[in-house]
Amino acid sequence: MPASDQGLDKHRYSVIPRTLIFVFRDNEVLLIKGAENKKIWAGKYNGLGGHIEAGEDVLTSAERELAEEAGIIGMDLHCCGAVMCDVEEQHGIAVFLFRGEYGGQKLITSEEGNLHWVSMSSLRQLPLVEDLLVLLPKVWQWKPGAPFLSGLNYYDEEGNLKTRLL
Repeated sequence: MPASDQGLDKHRYSVIPRTLIFVFRDNEVLLIKGAENKKIWAGKYNGLGGHIEAGEDVLTSAERELAEEAGIIGMDLHCCGAVMCDVEEQHGIAVFLFRGEYGGQKLITSEEGNLHWVSMSSLRQLPLVEDLLVLLPKVWQWKPGAPFLSGLNYYDEEGNLKTRLL
């Protein structure tokens, strides 16, 4: 199929693709506390990940981000879900969720922020990126072969982020 048959229409809803990776070790998750100079999520805890670059598939992007932000190479990652984030009427973000089990790799720190192992039971005590309290428990419980998680982030009339995850 030629590119002209893809039906690209700049007036339709479009999304920017991203990855979000959660690495687990027993009852802990590896989170990154955003550097204070970051444009977004400064000082907040988030999973690892970032933008999918042109020419990358979602798995290659997740592997690249994991290596860049934590020094982890060769981890068996499972794409376990996707969350659509409505940001504007015509624009959004598609976040592909990945899950991996820590295998003892040496961790590195990047300029993105500092890595922290966080107990799943202490999540509410930290300044988290808003949707993590909904996403993390579902990804933690997800096992290979389970149904793909599907979600939507949107903003209510007051500008508060709301997350629905199936």
